[in-house]
Amino acid sequence: MKTKTIFVCQECGYQSAKWIGKCPECEKWNSFVEEMEIEKKPAGHRFLAGAIASSAQKLNQVMPVGQLRLKTQIEELDHVLGGGLVSGSVVLIGGAPGIGKSTLLLQVCNALSKIGKKVLYVSAEESAQQTKLRAERLGEKIADSLYIVTETNLESILEHVSKISPDVIVADSIQVIYTDSIASTAGTISQVRECAGQFTALAKRGGVCVFLVGHVTKDGSLAGPRVLEHLVDCVLYFEGENKNNFRILRAVKNRFGSTNEIGIFEMMSSGLKEVSNPSRMFLTERPQFVSGSAVVATIEGTRPLLVEIQALVSRTNFGMPQRRTTGIDFNRAALLIAVLEKRAHLSLGAQDIFLNVAGGVKIVEPAADLTVAAAIASSFKEKNIASCDVIFGEVGLGGEIRAVPQADLRINEAKKLGFKRVILPENNLKILEGRFKNSGLDIIGVRDIKEALGFILK
Repeated sequence: MKTKTIFVCQECGYQSAKWIGKCPECEKWNSFVEEMEIEKKPAGHRFLAGAIASSAQKLNQVMPVGQLRLKTQIEELDHVLGGGLVSGSVVLIGGAPGIGKSTLLLQVCNALSKIGKKVLYVSAEESAQQTKLRAERLGEKIADSLYIVTETNLESILEHVSKISPDVIVADSIQVIYTDSIASTAGTISQVRECAGQFTALAKRGGVCVFLVGHVTKDGSLAGPRVLEHLVDCVLYFEGENKNNFRILRAVKNRFGSTNEIGIFEMMSSGLKEVSNPSRMFLTERPQFVSGSAVVATIEGTRPLLVEIQALVSRTNFGMPQRRTTGIDFNRAALLIAVLEKRAHLSLGAQDIFLNVAGGVKIVEPAADLTVAAAIASSFKEKNIASCDVIFGEVGLGGEIRAVPQADLRINEAKKLGFKRVILPENNLKILEGRFKNSGLDIIGVRDIKEALGFILK
C-alpha cells in the first residue's frame, strides 16, 4: 500500500502536488496544509458508486415520488427544514462552541424516539455519561428507542448502524470521526470529505436521515465549508452569542425547501425553547422616547418579522469619521448615508455613525433601507420616531422609494402587534388597492426620501 504527500486547501479542498502560497481556486493565501494520501481507491468510494448505480432513462418518463416528511416535533426546526426531515436527507448543523447544537439535536433525538423512531446518537466528543447528564438536564424522560455510541472510527460506527438499523443518525461531530482507509489524521480535508461521503451514501441507500455537526473556523464559517456543503442536502447555522439567551437557526442551503427561513430559540436551563412570536421578542426591550430607534417589517423566507433598527450619530472627535454596522451590510449603509447627504441635505460628513439590529438578526433585504435612513436622520436631528410606526421600503440612488414584495404580510404582522401607522412605498399602496382601508391602520405611501422623513420626523 503506497502513500503520497499532497497539499490541500483548507478553505475549498483544492489539491496540489506541491505547496502553493495562494490557492488558484478560492484565492486564499497560506491555506494549504500537508496531508498523506493512500494511492488506492477507498472502499467508501466503491460503496457510494454502487449505491447510485442505475440505468439511464428518459427524464420525461421518470415517475415523481412525493417527499415523505418526518416531523422532528420541534416546530421551529421543521419550519427551517421546509416542513420536516425528508427521507434519506443529510443535514449539516454548524455554529460556535456552546451555542446549543448538541442540545438541540439531543432534544430532536428524544422527541423522535418518543414517536417510535429508532435513533442512534454518535457521540464522538463526549462520553456516554456526559451525554446522559445533559439529557437529564433537559428534564424529559429518555425514550427506550434512543441509542448512544461513543465512537470515532467510521467503520465501527457503520457496524453499529447495521446492527441497530436506525431511522435517524446524529454524528457529533464529523470533524472528529475518521476512517482507516485514509492515512491522514481526523479533521483533515480528506478525512472529512470521505466520512461525510460515506454518511451521505448510507442515507441515500437506506433512506436514513442523518444529522452531521460541524465545527466552525475563527471567522464563523464551517471548517472546510465547500467540502461539506457540497456533499449534504441542507446546511443550518446557529447564530447568536453565548451571553445572549436567544439563538437563531438559519438555513443557508436546502435542497428541499427555502434557504431564507430562520428559527428562533431561547436557551433555558432545561434546554432550547421555541419562540412562538419572534417579532414580539425582538421588540420587548425597545426603548421609549429615544431618537435613532425605528421598527422595520422584514421578511425571512415566508415569515414576516418586526425588528428594531438602532442608529447613533455623534460628532466625530477625529479627522476621519467612524462607520460601524452590526446586522446590516456595511456597503449598503454607506450608500444610504450618501443618499441622505445628497437628497435629504443632511450634513453627515463629520459625524460618527453606528448602526445595530437589535436581537442579533442580520437583515439582507433592501426593504430595510428606508428604516435605516429614518433611524440615522432621527438620531442626527434628535427627533423621536413614533413608537407606533412601522417603516419599510427600498431607497434608490436618486432618493426615490421603491416598492418591495409581500407588503401585505408586513402590514398584517404590524397590525397583529398593535402598531398604528405604516409608512411604505407609494407603489405598494397602489398595489394594495385599499385592502386595509377598514383595518384601523394609518397607511401612508411615500415617493422619495425627503417626503418620507417629513412624515416620520414631524
